Amino acid sequence: MESNLLGRYLPRIDFDSYKDFKENFNINIPENFNFGFDIVDEYARLDPEKVALVWCDDNDDEETFTFEDLKRYSNKAANFLRALGIGKGDSVMLMLKRRYEYWYMIVALHKLGAVAIPGTHMLTARDLEYRSNAAGIKMIITADDEHLMDAVDESQAESPTLKHKVVIRGARDDWHDLDLAMQKASDVFERPTGPEATTNDDTMLLYFTSGTTGMPKMVRHDNTYPLGHILTAKYWQNVQDNGLHLTVADTGWAKTAWGKIYGQWIAGSAVFVYDYNNKFDAKKMLTVLERYSVTTFCAPATVYRMLVREDLTEYDLKHLKHLCVAGEPLYPEVFASVQEAMGLSIHEGFGQTETAVALANFPWMEVKPGSMGKPSPSYDVELLDEDGLPCADGEEGEIIFHTEIRKPFGMFCEYYNNPKITRSAWSNGIYRTGDIAWRDKDGYYWYVGRADDAIKSSGYKIGPFEVESALQEHPAVHECAVTGTPDPVRGQVVKATIVLSEGYTASDELVKELQDHVKKITAPYKYPRVIAFTESLPKTISGKISRRTIKHADLEKVMMG
Repeated sequence: MESNLLGRYLPRIDFDSYKDFKENFNINIPENFNFGFDIVDEYARLDPEKVALVWCDDNDDEETFTFEDLKRYSNKAANFLRALGIGKGDSVMLMLKRRYEYWYMIVALHKLGAVAIPGTHMLTARDLEYRSNAAGIKMIITADDEHLMDAVDESQAESPTLKHKVVIRGARDDWHDLDLAMQKASDVFERPTGPEATTNDDTMLLYFTSGTTGMPKMVRHDNTYPLGHILTAKYWQNVQDNGLHLTVADTGWAKTAWGKIYGQWIAGSAVFVYDYNNKFDAKKMLTVLERYSVTTFCAPATVYRMLVREDLTEYDLKHLKHLCVAGEPLYPEVFASVQEAMGLSIHEGFGQTETAVALANFPWMEVKPGSMGKPSPSYDVELLDEDGLPCADGEEGEIIFHTEIRKPFGMFCEYYNNPKITRSAWSNGIYRTGDIAWRDKDGYYWYVGRADDAIKSSGYKIGPFEVESALQEHPAVHECAVTGTPDPVRGQVVKATIVLSEGYTASDELVKELQDHVKKITAPYKYPRVIAFTESLPKTISGKISRRTIKHADLEKVMMG
């Protein structure tokens, strides 16, 4: 028996084909939707023992929360926040890593109509000053982390809107102890009415996202945003009613909104959280997947690359029903290794902090390894060339969304307080993603790279992924990043920065061998004219390879002569 709330919001849940899905899927968006009351509290009313959240860490601690638990805890949190003056429209930053407190605190903010601003625990005092002033942050809630608390304290002198600091299980002057406050707070919180009631247009979430230039932008989502992630959870991640879904992400990133709360709960799946230490351990992840019988799993390609290095046959993963990947392209050989070991295809998808899933390999489609799939319902996708003209099949262009008729489900409202940047990305009914792709004759889209990652060499435009994919097929290459590096003749040439597999040694002979290998796999003009060997590649906080760091280092060398 299904026990989800999908039927309240979807006129149809099941579809016969991708065509049927694309043409007939719709979401009924009610007036004044509030995720805290209409999803969390409604589950608590209908099925109070339904599991919402399963959490564990590397210290063998574990917690399970029902929707009744989350209603009670979020009510207590809302009363605590209200007592400190937090109300509708107030901005509150959450830097809670993977702590389970994140879930009831953000639900409390939604109930209050406050603006939740998730943030990574890696932010510095300078980062916090910028964010506090840009968003008018009134409160910061952190995990018990001395370094993080120091950064918040240091930032406060230059953050005039910041009035309150809250920490989990911590004690420090002028900080509120969340646990003590929760013990004292009432677990009854009535839905606000009148001016304090939320509307669909009110700001629910702000995410800071970095572009290629300037300071991070603020992506504003309103209260209808969670409903857009029905597409993400039900039809791409294929979450199961009463199942257990794990998306590998820290709460500071938009991937948590994609995979660890909204669409999953609406579709009836519990969310699984593995609160591992900062260093990812593939063996531990596989052990956790087995122990807790996780049913659906989503992770960036980097995680899958690490998992396939282990002997997957040693783990009982029969409960896993569906695998997804997003955030960076997946190499076909990794796809093949996972499919061979687990009997499951990995379904790639595409979207941004600004959107829900916009393209994906949906259930009715044959998965093409390496392809992002086809457009989601309500996402009118097209590829435009540099002159703004539509691209034919096989031609590379920027992914754009047509919004003339309506805004796609789950799409952002604007870059908050920045109409100029909003207009530069979204005007005349067209939103420009800044991502480059090509479309095959079957309508599948294939990712090339960010527009700023594209390499222009002697008139050719070269995407890094195809070169990286070719290099990864050589046994000497453990990991690689392909970038454009300055060249006085060609403008740029292709550079490959490579971490060698065990047993291989850097040499001129190996450079030549790798270059010839790429020429055989892909168009010869794409081969890396420069190859650099390194012990490790720079990574972003979320674990993705940072091509930008490599490019900036090369540019600095040129500038310094």
